[in-house]
Amino acid sequence: MPAYALCAPLQQHVACEVGLTRGSRRGNRLKPAADVLKDLVQPSNISIHSSSALVGSVDDAAAEDDKAREEKELDQLRRKPELRPIPAKELDRAVQLTPWDVLHTLGQGIALSRRGASRGLAEHWGSLKYSQALAGSIDSFMTLSAEGRETADYYKAIQSGELGTGFALTLARRLLSRRYPDHSVSIVPADTALRAGWALTSRDSGHRSGYRYRPQFFAEIWKPGEAPRVLPIACKGNHSNAAASHNQLASASAHVEAVHIGPWDETPALVFSTELPTEGVLTVHALQARGTGGRLTGSMDDPDTCLDHPLEDANIFPGIQPPAEGERKPESQLGFHVQSGHYAWFRQVLARTAAAGLTAFAGDGVATAQYLTKRQGRRHFTDPTHAATDSVQDANQRLLDIDFVGTDHVFRLNRTRVEAFSGVASDLFRHLAKGRVEQYRTEIHAQRRTWPLLAWDSEWDGPVSVHQDGSVLAMRVLPQA
Repeated sequence: MPAYALCAPLQQHVACEVGLTRGSRRGNRLKPAADVLKDLVQPSNISIHSSSALVGSVDDAAAEDDKAREEKELDQLRRKPELRPIPAKELDRAVQLTPWDVLHTLGQGIALSRRGASRGLAEHWGSLKYSQALAGSIDSFMTLSAEGRETADYYKAIQSGELGTGFALTLARRLLSRRYPDHSVSIVPADTALRAGWALTSRDSGHRSGYRYRPQFFAEIWKPGEAPRVLPIACKGNHSNAAASHNQLASASAHVEAVHIGPWDETPALVFSTELPTEGVLTVHALQARGTGGRLTGSMDDPDTCLDHPLEDANIFPGIQPPAEGERKPESQLGFHVQSGHYAWFRQVLARTAAAGLTAFAGDGVATAQYLTKRQGRRHFTDPTHAATDSVQDANQRLLDIDFVGTDHVFRLNRTRVEAFSGVASDLFRHLAKGRVEQYRTEIHAQRRTWPLLAWDSEWDGPVSVHQDGSVLAMRVLPQA
């Protein structure tokens, strides 16, 4: 298991992110790394705000933004109409979560984000750097820890955005699993999925959309042999107050409106803003839009639309087509429209992008590249990188009596060497490595009631999180030399 030295700028960032503890202001004493790891599986209450009053506040924030844009002679934004509260029976107003579950979700969510040449370290560190950022107990609500508050002074936008993503996706998966108990839920990065059909930036070949608003993720609700449902998700975070969350949700409503799947204005969606005040409890503000769209119907038997079938970039002309008004066809609106002729293609894109996220999380670049098109970043996972910083699928671990294959990283947490391992259950990874997405999905769906798992593994001697997709994130203190 290779260890490596971090470059000087990253060392300074690491020191800021994980070098200080709750006791660090008392004689600069560092909290033992073993205690830090135990805190990661400590459940805490999360406050959820979703109400008619929140809808009204978001509508007011949107109206103020529209007025300001008009005064500045900017284009008016198209927002998701009729946002509404999420029923408490689907998402409790107080939910118990652990930091480790949230960090696992965040780590998977950014596995394909291409955050730097040292991609294995960059993507994994994106979640692991928050190992000491959250505090709470089973009898209290979660807050930012002393370290999290100090980090917020320097990296406010990054920290609130990334932690907001982790909490939003964790709650979205819980909500949708409760709403659709007989289905599995996959979270897919929207930019990566959309790039298979559209050019998003000037660096992408093809017709550019010219629209910077789009959701951060898609939730795919699926069952083998059945047409999946798809919901755009927009998630934001702030270190301010409820008013800032109202503004963020008003903006998020424009992001989810940028993708239509099926009929005009019938695509369901979820929007989240996580309020992480430096003083006070963490609160997730959440709203939804319901609709009859988002269903990728059509034949599931065509061999060319099999999920195992490789894909190349499509070139779909950007724009969302409103319905005809009599004999007049209105001009298309800015955004992305998955129409009925694209349903089978988009099913493949979502499933294969989700598979790529899993193999990237496990550190296998070759397996990841097979699932991505050129515009989606296939080359990024085939180009050689430095062995000391790249994530390489070369480690095997038995955790919670399950065999996993994946990758590991070694770094220092409060001057103590720790190992972080991410991977996928070995039998499932074999299917993904060989391009067998259909078989992987059949088996993981059948096992969905046995996972997820979250525990302190006494043999591993550290926190272990296993998600329903067969992925794992684990950390432990290494023996001192």
